[in-house]
Amino acid sequence: MAYDIPQLLAMSQAELDKLFTDSATGEIPNGEAVGTAIVAPGTKYTQEIATLISHFGWQGKNFDAARGVLRNRILAFGLNAIVATIYKGNSWFDGKECIVLDYSETSLVAQWIRDEIRQIGPGMYLGKVYWDKKRLIDFALQF
Repeated sequence: MAYDIPQLLAMSQAELDKLFTDSATGEIPNGEAVGTAIVAPGTKYTQEIATLISHFGWQGKNFDAARGVLRNRILAFGLNAIVATIYKGNSWFDGKECIVLDYSETSLVAQWIRDEIRQIGPGMYLGKVYWDKKRLIDFALQF
């Protein structure tokens, strides 16, 4: 099944967790992805928070699969900053393989952050954000 952003924003945390666990890793993506933060999943605030974050904080990620790195697009003008290394590894969420976006060696401001993504459809990835092994939020990447 293919998922779109409105469907993901309407899901509960339990539904997002199940989708993440049930999805295969997929290939490490390449190119520019539009990002959507999924905060307070399944509530009436999810869409509003996602829009606010997109306008003023985080717009997505630019992947360079050949080099194994990415840069986040942040701030209102789309600055490419906050670099992460990309590799396949075991998920902190369920122990299964995922694509790890690791900031520990590449970023002073985000060195405690780790993202994990899995492909949930053509050009669509679902991710989880961790701060020092504590899960924070989910997000979607659309290529």
